[in-house]
Amino acid sequence: MRTCILSRAESPREGLIRLALSPDGDVLPDVRAKAPGRGAWIGVDRAALEAAQAKGKLRGALSRAFKTQDLRIPDDLGERIAGQLERSALDRLGLEAKAGHVTTGGEKLDKAARSGKLHLLLHASDAGADGAGKLAQAWRVGSDMEGSGRKGLTLPVPRTILSLALGRENVVHAGLTDPKAARRVSDALDRWLHFIGPDPASRPCETGSQGASAFPPGGSQNTTNSTEGL
Repeated sequence: MRTCILSRAESPREGLIRLALSPDGDVLPDVRAKAPGRGAWIGVDRAALEAAQAKGKLRGALSRAFKTQDLRIPDDLGERIAGQLERSALDRLGLEAKAGHVTTGGEKLDKAARSGKLHLLLHASDAGADGAGKLAQAWRVGSDMEGSGRKGLTLPVPRTILSLALGRENVVHAGLTDPKAARRVSDALDRWLHFIGPDPASRPCETGSQGASAFPPGGSQNTTNSTEGL
């Protein structure tokens, strides 16, 4: 368990974001928590972080955490964190694709969904509502959750970025067919999307009750980047 330096709320470290202090005194994101030395943990979203930074509260909290006043906080810290979290989530997707846990293509996804083998459904931000809706319906049928409103997760990246992450061409929809892989991807997406904050306009296929993970509340869970500048 770790404590957020801003909210003082405790949470497992996997759900928080680590900040590290470089030898030169720069505060940098360490989302993979691999940088040496003392770290500081945050669990707030980007808006709250940037508000605390503007008011000077972040500097005070970091000075106490690192036990020094000699530190520099980059003006674009929130942007840097968001970028690292995005890369971490997309890297995880890529690793699962290489392991054979990701299915793409409308027909293959529909078949996996209706047979109950789909554990996580993802859409690019520019996916058509009709195609996403049909796959979501197939997923609900295959998982005996008709009427649940389960729709999967629309990512805040277009098909070009999703395709690049998966090493495939023109990926508009993708699904995880391995339950453990689905959970790993969901956890990485949760952390990223929690930090950047809700954006209903870019995630029209996500229901409010599902949050970032696309798993229903109480539902079944059967289902390499280094720190920059350190």
